[in-house]
This record gives sequence, structure tokens and C-alpha cells, in this order.
Amino acid sequence: MNISIIGSGYVGLVTGVCLAHLGHRVICVDNDTQKIKELKQGQSPIFEPGLEPLLKRYLKEKKLLFTTSIEEATRQSLVIFIAVGTPSKENGEADLTYVENVARQIALHMDSYKLIVEKSTVPTATGQRIERTIRMTLSQRFSEDPSSRGRARWRNSSKKNSSKGEVPPFDVASNPEFLREGSAISDLMEPDRIVLGVESKKAEELLREIYKPWKAPVVVTNMNSAEMIKHASNSFLATKISFINAVAQICDRVGADVLKVAEGMGFDKRIGRGFLDAGVGYGGSCFPKDVDAFIRLAEKNGYDFALLKEVRTINESQKSSFVRLIEDKLWIVKNKQIGILGLAFKPNTDDMRLAPSLDIVVALKKEGAIIKAYDPQANGKAKDVLPPIQFCKDAYTAAAGCDCLVFLTEWEEFKSLDFAKIRRRMHQPLIFDGRNFLDQDRLERLGFEYFGIGRGKV
Repeated sequence: MNISIIGSGYVGLVTGVCLAHLGHRVICVDNDTQKIKELKQGQSPIFEPGLEPLLKRYLKEKKLLFTTSIEEATRQSLVIFIAVGTPSKENGEADLTYVENVARQIALHMDSYKLIVEKSTVPTATGQRIERTIRMTLSQRFSEDPSSRGRARWRNSSKKNSSKGEVPPFDVASNPEFLREGSAISDLMEPDRIVLGVESKKAEELLREIYKPWKAPVVVTNMNSAEMIKHASNSFLATKISFINAVAQICDRVGADVLKVAEGMGFDKRIGRGFLDAGVGYGGSCFPKDVDAFIRLAEKNGYDFALLKEVRTINESQKSSFVRLIEDKLWIVKNKQIGILGLAFKPNTDDMRLAPSLDIVVALKKEGAIIKAYDPQANGKAKDVLPPIQFCKDAYTAAAGCDCLVFLTEWEEFKSLDFAKIRRRMHQPLIFDGRNFLDQDRLERLGFEYFGIGRGKV
């Protein structure tokens, strides 16, 4: 099938590569000319395990094309996915400017039936607004009055032929993504479920055909419900994280170990172990933004989502609480060298968007600390968003001469570090584990003083 994806950011690019893997011909669009130039050369602008080899393969096989032209992509495709950014406004509401602009551009260039699919995370009723934008733009383009005709004429009339100056039919659908950075390829290739928010049988049939090779449960519903599924899912996962972080705070006060508490909870099939990992809080481009947007959506519709507001508050407090722990155990922070290991918001990605490291580094620098940092993939992007600090080539360089080491991302390579070597290089043997992923017993046997989150050690 001929498919285009407008927006070649994280979601758009990964989706495009995976759809090409299914055998479709995919055109990825972006208005960033430098990004498109790099993509045409097989260079991925993001780090995601397994992405670049697939990108190079399907680019070579001409199943994957890149362009800055929405017109070209629209005319050559039957199905058009919208995967542009939906950044947060100051009040937490999703800014849908890019979505509206793309919808209008599609309408200006479509010349036959198209299925327009929202892939971006958007608030409920966005699909209806996309449909209205396209319908009104077509009205202006063809000098027709949509208010004088039935909806079916605009969306289902297959006899229309724009080459004769008549309105091309279209459908709008919602198909939210559930990929996780760091495991996005496998998440898309082996999904837990596929959600199709459709308003016509034709739209459902086309989307089912696209995803036919993937063996996963298919949830078919209307657009509003599909949009709600995405926000509800991410907000629930954020709630689990904040819940276990609140439990961790109590564990430190009563001498309990949050790792054992989470283990005991996780065996209950009604709860599950996933996302019960205490730490310095969630970050990235999804959870913070989606929680804010869901709170705002509820407010606009007359409901005070107090539970999610507290989820957000707990998440923010985890970072400041961790900084206070460092300050307490280090005693004097000013002029002390602090090594930060891990900057990205999670492992296996270089994404620095709303990473907890941003606030933690800024807070420690404000207290006069001298920061040395290393991340296996995010050093480059971190330089653009962090205040001036020393970026190091590896963990050993970052640890040299430091009064403490602070682990903020649970990269696998950090587990296998030669901690005896690191101990010899450090000025003071203090380790702060912001993700509870290091072996506390082993580190203490090597002479380190170890502090985690909710480990019952205050």
C-alpha cells in the first residue's frame, strides 16, 4: 500500500520504518530540510536500537522515501498518517497548531479518496476537528458549501473526481501509538494491541489491511474513544510510577525496602510488576505532556482530575527529594565534584526531553557543585539543554576526583563497570542510585556508601 507519514520525528520515523518492513511503500515528510537530507543518506537523527540498519535497508530497497513536500506525499498515497508534534502550552493543554496546518495542507493537495490517520497523541475530539478542517478547506478549494450537503456526500461519495473540479472523498481515523523509546522497534513489530478509531467501514478495512501481518488483538472503536485510550493508558502508567515513588518515601522513613515491596505487590495479577520501579521520576516527551493534557482536557469538560494532579506533584517532588538526599549526605556541596552518570530520561535513547537529570544538574550547580557527566548516547543533545558542565568520554573519566557519583539513567553498561577501579579514582566513595538498579551489597563490600530510593536507609 502507498502510505505517507507527515512528521519524521520519533514516532513518525519509527512508524515509517516498521511499515516499510511490512512491505508497504512509505513516504516520510518533514519540514526540516537538514533532517530530510540526513535521512536520505541513511542517517537517523535519533538513537533507537535497531532503527538505523532498517532505515538503510528499506531506503536502499526504495520502500522508504523522504521529502519535504506534503503535496508530493499526499498525491502519491492512499493513507496519510499525521505524526507531527503536539507540544504543551503553558496551561498544559496540547498545542495542535501543527496538526491543523497539516490537515489543511492535505486538503489543498488531495485529488482522490484519502484516509487521514492521526498518529500523534492528541486530546479527544481532535479527529473531529481534523475532519472539519479538511472539509472546510475542500469547500473553499472547490467553492462548495458543505452546510448544504449531507455528511455522506463529503466522506463516502466514491463517484467524485477532482480532475473534473469536484470534491474528493476522505475518511479520518485515529490510530494511537504505544511505543516505548529504547524498545520502539519491537513494540511496533510485536504490539500488545492495535487500536483503530474509525467512523466508516472503509477506514477500518484499510487499517486492518495495513496491520494484517501483525498478530495482535485489534480494538475497533470510534475516534473519540481511541484518543481517550492513549491518554488514559499513559496517565495510568504514570500513576503507577508516582504511587511506588510515594511508597518509597515511606519506606525510607520506616526502614522498609521498596524493591521487596514492589516484588511482593507485583506477584498479584491484578497489579503486576511493570512500572513499579521507584526512582527520581518519569520524564521524556510522553508521560509529563500526556498527564498535563489529560488534566486540562478534564478541566475543560468540567471535571477536576485531582488524582492526576497529585501524580504530577509526586513526580516533581522526587527530583527535589533526591537532591536533598545528596546535599544531606555530602554535607557541603559547594566546590565538591559530582559525577553524573546517565543523562537521558531512560536507557537506550538519547532523548533529553524533560529528563530528570535537567532539574537535578541545575539544582546541584546552583549549590555550587562542579559537575562532570557522561551518558553513552545523550552527551551531544545534553550539551544543548544543560548549563555549562564538563562532559566526559566515559564513566571512569567522570568519576575521577569526584566526591560522589550520581546515577540517573539505568544504562546496562553501568552495571558492569569496574567499581573497584572507580573507587580508587574517587575522592570520596559515595554512590547515589537514582534508579535502584545497582548491586548495593557488592558496592558496600567494595567500600562504597550506597544510597538508593526507598531502600530503608535514611
